Amino acid sequence: MTTTTSSRGRRRAPTRIERAAGRAAALHKPRVILAALLLLALTSVMLLDGYLRAEVGGDQRVRTGASSSEVPDAVLDGGPILTFRGGRATTVSVPDKTIALTFDDGPNPTWTPQVLAVLEKYDVPGTFFLVGSMVSRYPGIVRNLVRQGNEVGIHTFTHVDLSYQSSARVHREITQTQLALAGAAGITTTLFRAPYSSETDAIDNFSWPVYQELGEEGYTSVFVDTDSDDWKRPGVSKIVRWATPEDGEGASVLFHDAGGERSQTIAALPEYIEKMKAKGYTFTTVSGVLEEQRGGARAVGGTGRLQAAHRPATGVTLYEGKALVAAVAVAEWTVPALSVGLMVVGVAVMGRFAMMLVLARRHHRQRNRRRFGWGPPVTRPVSVIVPAYNEKECIANTLESLARSTHPIEVVVVDDGSTDGTSQIARAAADRLGMRNVRIVRQENAGKPAALNNGVRSARHDIVVMMDGDTVFEPDTVRQLVQPFADPRVGAVAGNAKVGNRDTLIGAWQHIEYVMGFNLDRRMYDLLRCMPTIPGAIGAFRREAVLEAGGMSEDTLAEDTDITIALHRAGWQVVYQEHARAWTEAPGSLKQLWSQRYRWSYGTMQALWKHRKSLTDKGPSGRFGRVGMPLVVLFQVVTPVFAPLIDVFTVYSMVFVDFRAALLAWLAVLGVQLLCAAYAFRLDREKYRYLLMMPLQQLAYRQMMYLVLIHSCVTALTGGRLRWQKLKRTGEVGTPSGVSS
Repeated sequence: MTTTTSSRGRRRAPTRIERAAGRAAALHKPRVILAALLLLALTSVMLLDGYLRAEVGGDQRVRTGASSSEVPDAVLDGGPILTFRGGRATTVSVPDKTIALTFDDGPNPTWTPQVLAVLEKYDVPGTFFLVGSMVSRYPGIVRNLVRQGNEVGIHTFTHVDLSYQSSARVHREITQTQLALAGAAGITTTLFRAPYSSETDAIDNFSWPVYQELGEEGYTSVFVDTDSDDWKRPGVSKIVRWATPEDGEGASVLFHDAGGERSQTIAALPEYIEKMKAKGYTFTTVSGVLEEQRGGARAVGGTGRLQAAHRPATGVTLYEGKALVAAVAVAEWTVPALSVGLMVVGVAVMGRFAMMLVLARRHHRQRNRRRFGWGPPVTRPVSVIVPAYNEKECIANTLESLARSTHPIEVVVVDDGSTDGTSQIARAAADRLGMRNVRIVRQENAGKPAALNNGVRSARHDIVVMMDGDTVFEPDTVRQLVQPFADPRVGAVAGNAKVGNRDTLIGAWQHIEYVMGFNLDRRMYDLLRCMPTIPGAIGAFRREAVLEAGGMSEDTLAEDTDITIALHRAGWQVVYQEHARAWTEAPGSLKQLWSQRYRWSYGTMQALWKHRKSLTDKGPSGRFGRVGMPLVVLFQVVTPVFAPLIDVFTVYSMVFVDFRAALLAWLAVLGVQLLCAAYAFRLDREKYRYLLMMPLQQLAYRQMMYLVLIHSCVTALTGGRLRWQKLKRTGEVGTPSGVSS
């Protein structure tokens, strides 16, 4: 058994908490990594989908009017097919009475199949210059296209003007399209057509190096002789006329099977083919033109025949291509599903904000009416239980605040096996303050629930107030907290916990969160009579109710949530008393904050699962199951899990869809949150200056809280367990008079 060294240098066995913490640490990092990987995977899917649908940065530049002084005249005046055999630029013209029918911008699920049907009907082959992103999205169309005997070429991956791009970007555009073709149809191709290109005389000094580089890599660049200009949708007759070469000349003819509404193209094709055949024309592919120029047989397609420009994809290229197509298929399904899901989540979140504002205002008005009261004033003494484990920095401040209480109390400090002299410090503080009502109960280290149960058993009064050892009360806190017990139906009361160390950035973020949580969430739950949690920092209970429920359970990490739900199910009412305020020391580092919130989130999930049968409880005791359980699951588990994706989706929309609209939507949501926060601050009479940090809180702090929740979900799904953990305290939160609000 592992041992640790005490302050006196002797070896001792590790405590239960230390053993549990060790087990938790062994499982902590893998689950954090798994949670991060899940979010990263979804983010990657969205980025892939965005890349497939839009060029990053929206680069739609098309170069015109540039000089062509560096381009050889033989190329500018040559045929539409440009090769670089032997490193020398050579152009090839289409023979007379021959048509190389080419199509750009596909495949498209609507128009490409209709084009293929026309070609098959007239036994005419086509050469399709495909956009790689579209190939990866519609691989089945490409497979059919190739099986039918048509030819394919590369039209880049994102339909970008390559004359603006770096050599690396050019290479990436070509390589990614080849991978898409490999994954879709098991082939690669040697044909290339640049987006926005036309005849060879349009080659300029910027695009010429691109063609040279691709030519050196074995690509044949294809231009046009005759352009149907079908993208202008001028009408069927004009499309046919503009696509017809003059005086029996051969031509590379351009149509489009994607990139817009192409019904006129579909209507014009049969008429065009019939017209050209009547004139004695034959149809071939680009490879067919090259074969004829070399004196070989013309490659005119045919079902199952591999075109001369095609190469079977093998090895790594084939498997990488299949992986790309598979990833795109996942993205094609995931992103629309996420869009719908996130829209539902967004509507639910905005609805929750509206409901919180309405109910919080109603709660405030009810509780602050002049005639409102719980019943006869509660003046009898109560027991205050303070569980403490290594609280030497804070325990004296806690007792000092209780010494000022305006309500008669006894204080039971339960020292849970502290090793730092907590009990001695507590006794010295009590003596110094003249507090004869303080009892110190020592026990072997057993955890916070056991310490609280020991305190409840030791309490002499029928109402017990529970607080943390790092918390301080205002003089009137206990009196305010116990007044609801004038109503015999009330079994527990939640107080208003406030962050004392709010002068740091992390503290200020938590301060905003606490104020909103206690002044909006708890007011809402109070009116709905389904309060989910009595905070450990400040809560009061009927002693008999706690004992009847079996005490504070060790089954979960959130013993406060566990006992609260148990009291609901036993038929007790749980209410919120906003005027009873406690000041607590919030975690001062991101690591400690993560540890605390991880325990809270995971403990809440444990408690909800433990009490899942509350969904079928009948009568008043079933109210929490009917109302509270769905609200907590929806707004504390489900929507926060999806919240990071909302932010990712916002970035996705800014980059790939509409930056301005996405930014305005994000600012609108932030505005609603600021409105809610401002109202919560008003109810608690807090200074508004902390709200200046809210935008940064949304960008940084909130993301961390979401990751913590995802981490907790992964732990829950993998069956992990985690025990109560001790956070490092500084004792900087003193009596309320020293706290700036």
